[in-house]
Amino acid sequence: MKGMKEILDAMEELGVPSKDPTDLPKSKKSFPDGCHYRMEISGIERLSTLEALIEEREERGVPIHRLICTVMGSTLLTDDELKKFARTAHDADVEVIITPGPRASWNTGRQIATPEGALSGLRVRGSDNIVYAIKDIKRCIDFGFRGFLVTDEGVMWLANELKKLGLIPKDVTFKISIYAGHGNAAGGKLLESLGAGTFNPLGDLSIPMFASIRQAIDIPIDIHIYLADSMGGFNRFYEAPDLARVSAPCYFKIEPGYGLAAGAGMYKPWVDPGFLAKLAREKVKYAEIIHNIIRDEYPDLKLSKHGAKDLAIPQP
Repeated sequence: MKGMKEILDAMEELGVPSKDPTDLPKSKKSFPDGCHYRMEISGIERLSTLEALIEEREERGVPIHRLICTVMGSTLLTDDELKKFARTAHDADVEVIITPGPRASWNTGRQIATPEGALSGLRVRGSDNIVYAIKDIKRCIDFGFRGFLVTDEGVMWLANELKKLGLIPKDVTFKISIYAGHGNAAGGKLLESLGAGTFNPLGDLSIPMFASIRQAIDIPIDIHIYLADSMGGFNRFYEAPDLARVSAPCYFKIEPGYGLAAGAGMYKPWVDPGFLAKLAREKVKYAEIIHNIIRDEYPDLKLSKHGAKDLAIPQP
């Protein structure tokens, strides 16, 4: 096609690979500690879930570096619950990414609830809801939390601008959720430029697709190695060695189950705390299995130790 070569050359010059690399080159990047991969567990909804995870982690001796917490919305935890949550996570040296409350499914807007409307993604509707979300983030910052989940690029941009103004502490990090719906290197570069500290692309990307994203960005890539039935239900344990090799630095996200935050998903305030605690223990076991598979295939790839210095551990 006429002029296409110039476009492909321009993509490369702009830092976006012009094709997904099929030779699966090993990433030359790593975490600040020189390690290649870490473990992330989602759905730590309340203190009892956190306590069960910590206990299982200690029994198995497997590092768990990051937790995605209060997916039901931090609004639904009392001040006392948030204080205890932050203190427990701090004492356990684990990073916490808090999910703030107000988002697309919280108010009267119902486009997101329709099959076609859901394709628009979980964007925040109107300035009032942006303010509500920032208020929730600020409330959690005041209790010591230093990591937050973001699904909306506009909110990501605003949060980063507030950091520049000194209105949000500089040590706060923002993780872009899978619900933002990005799945390529150009999207990764955009989110990195907006101030994202870590990028969770679509979970069903191929290994070459992850390799192209890694070539374009420096921030960690968050990879769903196990995802709930409601989003595909896949298990990629045996792809973990090559995913770590081409995507480092990366977090492996362990999130099995029947459903997440939508509909009758697991991350609702009325879900049995005992079920959530039991599932958290299972996820820790899966982290141990994933680590063993990677170690057997590529022993040169390193798992970060517990409590790495660059983690967004709560500071109560």
